[in-house]
Amino acid sequence: MFFFAVAFKSREDHRKQIELEEARKAGLAPAEVDEDGKEINPHIPQYMSSAPWYLNSEKPSLKHQRKWKSDPNYTKSWYDRGAKIYQAEKYRKGACQNCGAMTHTAKACMDRPRKIGAKYTNKNIAPDEKIESFELDYDGKRDRWNGYDPSTYHRVVDLYEAKEDARKKYLKEQQIKKLEEKNNNQEGDDAASDGEEDDDDLRVDEAKVDESRQMDFAKVEKRVRTTGGGSTGTVRNLRIREDTAKYLLNLDINSAHYDPKTRSMREDPLPDADPNDKFYLGDNQYRNSGQALEFKQMNIHSWEAFDKGQDMHMQAAPSQAELLYKNFKVAKDKLKTHTKDTIMEKYGNASTEDEIPMELLLGQSERQVEYDRAGRIIKGQEVILPKSKYEEDVLANNHTTVWGSWWRDHKWGYRCCQQTIRNSYCTGSAGIEAAEASLDLMKANIARKEACEDSPKKVEEKKMAAWGTDVPEDLELNEEALANALKKEDERKREEKDERKRKYNVKYTNDVTPEEMEAYRMKRVHHEDPMKDFM
Repeated sequence: MFFFAVAFKSREDHRKQIELEEARKAGLAPAEVDEDGKEINPHIPQYMSSAPWYLNSEKPSLKHQRKWKSDPNYTKSWYDRGAKIYQAEKYRKGACQNCGAMTHTAKACMDRPRKIGAKYTNKNIAPDEKIESFELDYDGKRDRWNGYDPSTYHRVVDLYEAKEDARKKYLKEQQIKKLEEKNNNQEGDDAASDGEEDDDDLRVDEAKVDESRQMDFAKVEKRVRTTGGGSTGTVRNLRIREDTAKYLLNLDINSAHYDPKTRSMREDPLPDADPNDKFYLGDNQYRNSGQALEFKQMNIHSWEAFDKGQDMHMQAAPSQAELLYKNFKVAKDKLKTHTKDTIMEKYGNASTEDEIPMELLLGQSERQVEYDRAGRIIKGQEVILPKSKYEEDVLANNHTTVWGSWWRDHKWGYRCCQQTIRNSYCTGSAGIEAAEASLDLMKANIARKEACEDSPKKVEEKKMAAWGTDVPEDLELNEEALANALKKEDERKREEKDERKRKYNVKYTNDVTPEEMEAYRMKRVHHEDPMKDFM
């Protein structure tokens, strides 16, 4: 495992070396020993155990892994601050002209500048400081806490403890003073009861009691959860030892669930008990009441405001979120008050009006009403017709009657103007007369049209020529011109089939003779002809 010398090994020697290493790892062979006689762990890998070639190590060792370059002259000690070695009685040549010490000059003197230096007075000669020089290593030069004395920190602790004690003492005196003033005021007031005075006296006595003598209610303890014994925080014991734990209030298995990890019981363990006698109502009761509910509403308000584009966050800026929520509640109350005032201004406020007479409140009157055995009214009250849920007697668009008061030819209308259009304006009797005159005129026109109608004439079918005009009766075709036109049509058809026979100088004319039109009609392909493929 350890190759302290570079030498050639045969295959057999190499195999034996590997077997020895495996035996050492398995514990069958004794571990290798270094120069100092200490056993070397066989599980150390080779790249850590093998020494560099330039060390020329003859025996296996792990010294090359240790701090073998350490200088024994390096020290970790520090200056002896404030130490003095010698104090002279007279001024010495070469000493500080201000204080008289030999260890520094007047330029580097840290004492108060004297009006007349020690060189001239030979009085109050300052002692010589202890001058030390250390050779620090790399870490010692860069250690910020080198030379720090932890025992000096107790001065800071004592200072803060003294401030805290003074603050508690002042608060205690203020509390006792307020309670005594309150008791004095209640003694002078005749309305104060003896029970309340006893309670206040008890509060004063409790306030005078030292905190160390009170019960463990306000005791601060450290909760240790780490393996090294470190503290993860402080916990204040908020439960008095005499109080019953919430998981012991109801021992029924089917009662409220208790989570031992979070120490929470959300439901009420005693739902059927008297609320006045219950001390614990469940975590949900505290979560949905008091300041917890207000904090929840503040969270919801911050979420909604952030979704609407306002730059606020409950955890990042809680003071800002609380201020914005207060402003929101003030604005909401103002809007609600304004809406209430607007409604009261429009409809009035019945609570501020005069009081209603007692006769109306008690329902008493001089009217006599008689009933039969079935509870129906016989005498003393008029029969009230049941009202429809629809609007009645609503006159629109200047009409004097309602819609549906007139019927004619399967149509509803208005009786005042006899119109059948729902959204029309009323025209009165003039509209009725105009409608009757229009109806009479329409009937007269229909009768006149029926009298003037004759039997329809027969339309003769006209024969259409091939070029789209009527065929004249006196049309005569020239047989010779027709034959020439047929020949030209055949030549044109051949040119269309073979593009190579088309001439360059082709002259067209728009004048078509009847013979050419007849030739085109005779030579054209009739697509509806079943024999067109054989032509």
